Parts: sequence; C-alpha cells; structure tokens
Amino acid sequence: MEREKRRGLRKQVSEYDGSVEQNRGVEERFFRRRITRPITELLRQGVTPEKMALSLALGVALGVFPVLGTTTALCALVAFLWRLNLPAIQIVNYFVYPLQIALLIPFFRAGEELFGAPHLPLSVAQIYAMVHASFWGATRFLWTAIWHAAVAWCLIAPVFVGLAHVILVPLFERVAGRTLKERSTD
Repeated sequence: MEREKRRGLRKQVSEYDGSVEQNRGVEERFFRRRITRPITELLRQGVTPEKMALSLALGVALGVFPVLGTTTALCALVAFLWRLNLPAIQIVNYFVYPLQIALLIPFFRAGEELFGAPHLPLSVAQIYAMVHASFWGATRFLWTAIWHAAVAWCLIAPVFVGLAHVILVPLFERVAGRTLKERSTD
C-alpha cells in the first residue's frame, strides 16, 4: 500500500514537471510568435535596424506616458511624423499597458517631488474607481498631479529612449545580418 502511494506521488510529480515544461514551452512559443517573429519579418521586409530600434524604444516610452487613454494616439502621431513602423510601435504600446498602470503612481510621486506639490494619498485602485465613476471629475481632481507626472515623464523618457536605442540597434543589426545570411544560402 505504501509503495502504491509513493508510485502515485511520483507519477503526480512527473506529470507536474511535464506541465511546467509545457507551460514554459507555451510561454516561449508565445514570445516567439508575438514578438520575435514579427520583428524578424519586419527586418526581412527592409525595415532598418535603426528604425526598428527607435520604434520599439519609443513604443515603450510612449506606452508608459502617465496620462491614461492617450498612448495609442501619441504612438500613431510619432510613427507618422518620424516615419516609423506603426504596427511595431503600437504592438509594443499595447504590451506595456500593465507597465503604464504600474508606473502611474511612481510618476505622480516624481511629479510631486519635482514641483514640491503636496502628496496625494492615492492608489491605482482609487484612480481606477474615480475614472469609472466620472472620467471628467477624475480628470479635474487629478489635473495637477497628471500635469506634474507628465513633466516628470518628459525628463525620464528621452534618457530611456536613448539607452534603449543604443542597446537595441546592435541586437537588430545581428538579427538582420543573420536573416540576410539565411536568404543568401537559400
């Protein structure tokens, strides 16, 4: 009887390990399918590594802009004005939406510090409830905090975009070189 229990336990552990491996495989396939493959395809279609790097860096930076509901329009406008890849910048913008929510309060706090404004004891849940109760009421109440947070973002975002661009360009140049090498061998 004890042996049967141990066998059953071993079987459960091995099934659990297999499900973990399957989940890791699903996550890897998701990352490859949703991020890696589209970037590689765009590089194959002639998008330069510099433009792709700038599109992704700006997509992240604009995607965390601390004014809810504005990032899609900002990304589209920047992509149009700078002739960047609109799908790439928008995909990144959508992927960083949780990061925008997570950084909302830190940007509010940075704006308070920058302007010496009084501390607003807010949480993301409170902001969410205020917006759902009355979007315009929440906007009026939070206007100063939003404005301060946007200024703090304006100071941080260019530094982030510059660093991300410097890191991503060599990475995308390697990927583009690899895809060109694959094409020439075919």
